[in-house]
Amino acid sequence: MDIKVKVDASGMSCPLPILKASQAVKTVASGELVEVIATDPGSVKDFAAWAAATGHSLVEHDSSGGKFRFVLRHK
Repeated sequence: MDIKVKVDASGMSCPLPILKASQAVKTVASGELVEVIATDPGSVKDFAAWAAATGHSLVEHDSSGGKFRFVLRHK
């Protein structure tokens, strides 16, 4: 996977991980990928809802060791 921008939103609570992701997505071209790392468990639902609302794709999501990883594709 060719990640263009990586965002570490560890330790941030809602809505900051989404805001950081939104800012990062604006910096990449259509079709490019952004990776976000978050520690807020609520971010799982937040990222799914955000992707659906904005039209960006949630390509991948996984969790390990209390961290949540999201890969987003710019629409």
